[in-house]
Amino acid sequence: MATQNISEVRPYLTFTLEEELFAVDVAKVREVLDYTNITKIPRTPDYMRGVINLRGSVVPVIDLRLKFGMDKCERTINTCIIVLEIAFESELIVLGALADSVEEVFELEPSQIEPPPRLGTKFKAEFLHGMGKRDEQFLMILDIDRVFSSDELMFVQQTSSVVEESV
Repeated sequence: MATQNISEVRPYLTFTLEEELFAVDVAKVREVLDYTNITKIPRTPDYMRGVINLRGSVVPVIDLRLKFGMDKCERTINTCIIVLEIAFESELIVLGALADSVEEVFELEPSQIEPPPRLGTKFKAEFLHGMGKRDEQFLMILDIDRVFSSDELMFVQQTSSVVEESV
């Protein structure tokens, strides 16, 4: 969904990574969890921190900071896991994303969203729906379905299946 396709007021969950403010469409958020033990899976990419048990289901946990080329997310009192539903082919993949903190849910009108910048950001523009503005602060609105490549999502899906089978 490019910014020109955002034609209605939508609610977004805002969260921080390092000092940057991000947002994701609330429709993609299943829940927000306090940080919990993450079981590391050998021979996985650095950004894949491991898996958690969410009410009997295996959920892979991704460190978005590492995915975006930032420093590894260190646990603090505010660190949380945002459980997201990501569209992959004809199904939804559930995965957790580590965030430094979750801020709030609020609505943005299409007029408050601008196209992502082509230069001056350390994130690929295709990961972004656009840049939102709230008060005097900009926030990056993630297109969470495009953050991971199909190969990465397939790997996450296969890893989850292997772990579930061994449990």
